[in-house]
Amino acid sequence: MRNTRQELLTTTEARYSGDENGHPGIGEFRQMVQTFYQEHKRPMAWRETTDPYRILISEIMLQQTQVERVALKYPEFIARFPDFPALARASPADILPVWQGMGYNRRAIALQKCAERVMTEFGGTLPCDVDTLATFPGIGRATASSIAAFAFNLPVVFIETNIRRVFIHFFFSDGDTVSDNEILPLVGRSLDRENPREWYWALMDLGTSLKKSVPNPNRRSVHYTKHSAFAGSDRKIRGGILRMLVSGKKMTVVQIAHTCTEDTERVVKILGALESEGFIRKEGKYFGIVS
Repeated sequence: MRNTRQELLTTTEARYSGDENGHPGIGEFRQMVQTFYQEHKRPMAWRETTDPYRILISEIMLQQTQVERVALKYPEFIARFPDFPALARASPADILPVWQGMGYNRRAIALQKCAERVMTEFGGTLPCDVDTLATFPGIGRATASSIAAFAFNLPVVFIETNIRRVFIHFFFSDGDTVSDNEILPLVGRSLDRENPREWYWALMDLGTSLKKSVPNPNRRSVHYTKHSAFAGSDRKIRGGILRMLVSGKKMTVVQIAHTCTEDTERVVKILGALESEGFIRKEGKYFGIVS
């Protein structure tokens, strides 16, 4: 009979009692993580491929979005834009309807710009070098490293929120605040250099499970920030405006402000930002999605 996640967490922590401070040794830690993963690995479509294009899509989608939502949108996006050439040819009017429900619409435009660059500068092949990937739109160093690990199985060292949670929980239980500079050497020492792809999957799955079973260790990270409220924010208004226009409708500032029930001056400022970012275009007094 399979153990529950909580039972396995409890038994593995007890089995690997660690040093005098209760911290596991690196060997014990590896075994514990691998044991957990073998019992509770989570099936995900982007883990069933090594296609760099598909992994790039999933990694950008997973930025600030729950796995469950990405699991619904990912196959739809891949079906509509199956490869770099298809996405490179797409316009915001093509992409945004498929992206609806994901939030952070800048990521959709960034993905299209990434595809354009792959086609024009790299002959249709995504580069595997972290330094190069980090120069792509919407891709910072951590995302570049995760793409290198998952698409190319390279033994790069990086931290994201679930990985951070695991290391703080198991190695910094007695620390009030922990920086990533303290965690990174442990990530490097514990890394499975033969199969970093699966090792990082295991860490992320364990981190997700910890989130549900213990008080969030990431609150003790010096990098922890609490997200501001979405309601009433510019981000919410931006999303509302794009939803209005994504069907092909053209609207004036007054119409948009009235529909959003927002101050016209605030709407004008947001429309200006959306236009400068390449989402919308003004023709006369009407705004519409770039096609």
